[in-house]
Amino acid sequence: MSPLIEVVNENIYYGNFLAVKDVNMEIEEHTITALIGPSGCGKSTFLRTLNRMHEVIPGARVEGEVKVEGVNLYGAGVDPVQVRRKIGMVFQRPNPFPTMSIAENVLAGIKLNRRRISKSEQDEIVEKALRGANLWNEVKDRLEKPGSALSGGQQQRLCIARTIAVKPDIILMDEPCSALDPISTLAVEDLMQELKSEYTIVIVTHNMQQAARVSDRTGFFNLEAQGKPGQLVEIDDTSVIFENPSQKATEDYISGRFG
Repeated sequence: MSPLIEVVNENIYYGNFLAVKDVNMEIEEHTITALIGPSGCGKSTFLRTLNRMHEVIPGARVEGEVKVEGVNLYGAGVDPVQVRRKIGMVFQRPNPFPTMSIAENVLAGIKLNRRRISKSEQDEIVEKALRGANLWNEVKDRLEKPGSALSGGQQQRLCIARTIAVKPDIILMDEPCSALDPISTLAVEDLMQELKSEYTIVIVTHNMQQAARVSDRTGFFNLEAQGKPGQLVEIDDTSVIFENPSQKATEDYISGRFG
């Protein structure tokens, strides 16, 4: 079976600076892939190329191919807005729209796409997305309250609800738990395991225990030296990466010798 995502000879630039070099990676459908590595090694930069968010930065560009279901996202005629609709993103810090209610936050992506929907359909989408994010029972009686009034963990799950409301195929998560307390982190990790049955998830995390807990496969990125490009050292089943990595740099990072 062909992988859902296939990255081929990808080089990522900021202007003339090569930030990440020669990434080759395959990601299967309905899996969680964790990307680990020291700060500045290009994990988040790489993640943003998977839905063409990288090129939002002036001068940023990508060489090589990122194929989803065999289609190169960087091919001629591919609309980046459509790409981002199918490949949602959850950011490091919870970012609900502060002036919007909980319900309006969930519907924000759909309205941005200019879909006209009835009130009953809106209600149905809000409930389904909040249930999908394990948040419905906590907020169903205060849907008109501001999203920013929720706790940090609830806000992050609201952002996940906002992401899944537009029915993406893939969800990218850039350190989604780094601003959360341990209990909220556990709630988001449990949610990821549930979402895997419907979505393919790629997560960047600094928390190696989290990578070991939630992911099916783990990729280790590293940086030879400051000013040099980051690179994917290896990617394999999570159990292999943590118990028997093929590269010494991976073993050194996981054992805490650097990073």
